Amino acid sequence: MPKPKYRKSSYSDQAAECVEIATNIPMTVAIRDSKHPTGPSLRLRSATWTTFQAALREGVL
Repeated sequence: MPKPKYRKSSYSDQAAECVEIATNIPMTVAIRDSKHPTGPSLRLRSATWTTFQAALREGVL
């Protein structure tokens, strides 16, 4: 499996803590805490990530 290439949200600043995501792995979204870049990551199917984002936009979560 390829190594995730993480990126921060365009809404975060360089000094703030942030969640980072990687979308370079087919059908997978990797998520990690920017404060602990060598720590564990969460990997979701792309469809699960899309559903999660939609729920946030709709105020369900």
